Amino acid sequence: MKKTNKNNNHKFLSKNYIKGAISGALALTILCSGVGVAAYSAGADNTAQALGVQTESTVEAVKKASTTKEALKKLSKNETVYVIADANGAAKKIIVSDWLKGVDTKGKVKDVSNLKDVKNVKGDETYTVNEDNAYEWAANGDDIYYQGTGTTELPVKLKLSYKLNGKTVSADEIAGKSGKVTIRIDYENTQKEKVKINGKTEEVNVPFLMLSGMILDDDNFKNVEVSNGKAINDGTRTIVAGFALPGMQDSLDIDKDEMEIPDYVEITADTTDFELSTTMTVAMNDIFNDVDFSKVDDKVDELKDSLDELEDAAEQLVDGSSQLYDGIGTLLDKSGTLIEGIDKLYDGAEQVNSGAKKLDSGADGLSSGAKTLDDGASKLKNGASQLDSGASQLDSGLATLAGGASQVDNGAASLSSYVATLAGGLGKLSSNSATLNGGAEQVFNTLLSTADTQIAAAGLTADKLTIKNYDSVLEGLISSLSDENAQKLAYNTALETVTATVNSQKDVIRTAVEATVRKSVTEQVLVAAGLGMTADQYDAAVAAGQVSEEVQAQVSTAVSTQMSSSAVQTAIDSNTEAQIQSLIETNMNSEEVQSQIQAGVAKAQAGRKSLQALKTQLDSYNTFYQGVLSYTAGVDQANEGAQQILAGTYTLKDGTGSLVSGAGQLKNGSSSLKSGTSELKSGTSTLKDGTSSLKSGVKTLKNGTSSLSDGTKSLFEGVGTLKDGSAALVDGVKQLNDGAMTLSKGMKKFKEEGIDSIVDAANGDVKDIIDRFKAVQKASKKYNNYSGISDDMNGKVDFIYKTDSIEKK
Repeated sequence: MKKTNKNNNHKFLSKNYIKGAISGALALTILCSGVGVAAYSAGADNTAQALGVQTESTVEAVKKASTTKEALKKLSKNETVYVIADANGAAKKIIVSDWLKGVDTKGKVKDVSNLKDVKNVKGDETYTVNEDNAYEWAANGDDIYYQGTGTTELPVKLKLSYKLNGKTVSADEIAGKSGKVTIRIDYENTQKEKVKINGKTEEVNVPFLMLSGMILDDDNFKNVEVSNGKAINDGTRTIVAGFALPGMQDSLDIDKDEMEIPDYVEITADTTDFELSTTMTVAMNDIFNDVDFSKVDDKVDELKDSLDELEDAAEQLVDGSSQLYDGIGTLLDKSGTLIEGIDKLYDGAEQVNSGAKKLDSGADGLSSGAKTLDDGASKLKNGASQLDSGASQLDSGLATLAGGASQVDNGAASLSSYVATLAGGLGKLSSNSATLNGGAEQVFNTLLSTADTQIAAAGLTADKLTIKNYDSVLEGLISSLSDENAQKLAYNTALETVTATVNSQKDVIRTAVEATVRKSVTEQVLVAAGLGMTADQYDAAVAAGQVSEEVQAQVSTAVSTQMSSSAVQTAIDSNTEAQIQSLIETNMNSEEVQSQIQAGVAKAQAGRKSLQALKTQLDSYNTFYQGVLSYTAGVDQANEGAQQILAGTYTLKDGTGSLVSGAGQLKNGSSSLKSGTSELKSGTSTLKDGTSSLKSGVKTLKNGTSSLSDGTKSLFEGVGTLKDGSAALVDGVKQLNDGAMTLSKGMKKFKEEGIDSIVDAANGDVKDIIDRFKAVQKASKKYNNYSGISDDMNGKVDFIYKTDSIEKK
């Protein structure tokens, strides 16, 4: 097959093909990410607490979501790896949750694992470790859920870096600062597999799709933008989600100038008092595992066959247009000879006619005219012969053109069929968009209803949660239960209780204070009366009858007078209030009251943590929900574009049909022309024979001049008519030649820049990309565990990274 130089068209084709494949893989991943979120742990409660995620009732959901025909074939191991990292992305602890499912035996289940501190988290099944360091679980027909600590190097490493106003800063330095901030998450894929590509062994990265997200408060962040992702603002917070495919650029061997596959996520924003609660990243390596490339191969083969037919047809069109141009060129070149012969024929006929009239003046003039006539007839015969040859070439070229046009029409029909199949598939996907969106929304509303029930059971009052308001409502509840607010609430509640209790004894306290004051006033009166004794001594003396009634009356009157004075009453009131405040303070500082205050604070803290965990779970599902909405919108848009392309193929098919019809008509016209030139050629031969006979006979003809004169007159008139029409013939041939030249150039350009470029791209880039996708898929299927797996098990592994928060001091 003939090849031409490549141009930018094949780059455009390969780039779009890659984007389409990756977009399809990502759409599949987004749909499957719900299972990954639900399976944050197959029963690992302490893992969920470490990540701040509630996991109640998720085991059944994971069971249902993961029960496939493949999973039921044999024992399988689902593994979720939780990476607790610092604010820079460096792993501090790795917690691994494993689920051995599909157990259908009453005996022991053998498992391979390199985890440390392994423990059963959802049952009482026990295990032993044999001499090969393999675990043997006494499963008794039940699934096993266990957890341990990972020590193996992670396949993908995270690195978080921060810039403030263009300057690189550390996580500690940026806390509480304001300005233009850039948060960048880089992913390093170190997991490689050796595979064969086109017969050669090459090393490719295991394909990990990295989905990273964070939630930014509007009080701290404005004008949020993210590369390779989306930022969604609900009026109070911005949910940021981004994706990357580290190592995919090298694995697919794609030039970055043609297309750049992201291996990082970058978030920019204007920040005030910078704080970052956390970032969450999910890593999945099975994004291509369910793609059936055999169907893609079939479609590519169909496309290649159609393109081969199209290229053959284009070559025939080019050859036919070239032959047409050459034939018409020859016809144009020889038309001058034809005109020259006609002119000479006319001169000769004129001389013959004149000579016939003047036969009486001599036979010499007749002989000369006959010779000129014969020469002209000879040239006319040659010109007619060449004209006939050119017409034959023209007819042959148009036959080739008609055949090529028919093949182009067939190729257009095949292309239209292929695009119709693609449009039909997208149409089916698009028709499910509403159902998918509705199902995701229904699940979201169910989660919100369950959250309403949990909030009410905790004794908290809040507005009914909706998709739009759940974030602000839960954030308000969490803020109301902050340590500072909880401390104030518990203290004020205790203070109110203690104050009420002490105030209830105010009369008793006043009586005691009044007795103390009376005693002091009595001693002052005794001193003024010259009785050197205390109040107690005075009371004892009165009781012993040592004080006269007159003195007692004087003392009593003096004491009563002073006790009733405003100064003494004010002192009593003041001392009473002081005693009350002292008792309140003493009680507030007592161990019992302080314990009650701390118990209240602890209860509020527990409630706040539960609310935070609940909000994190809802935020995670909201990210998935927004991804579903984006996916369905993309499918709908792709479907609309496919329908437009399909309409264009129909228009192309109509055009090629017209081309076939026009080529047929042109071929019919050329056949008529060829027939006419053949007759002309035959006639000029007969004419030449006649002029030769005339030339030889003129010498002997001496009689019958009258008949000769009549014949030469008719000959002269006929040649004159032929001469008058020769100019129109030349003009027509010139116009035909110009059109043939334009057609020939156009067909060459169409083949070189259009057909050949498409064929080159289909035979080169597309096939290579598909082969590399297959290799990446093979590498993905090989990597199915992190901590180890038995040979007789299926495997699946996901990674979840959580980074430390950054808080201002």
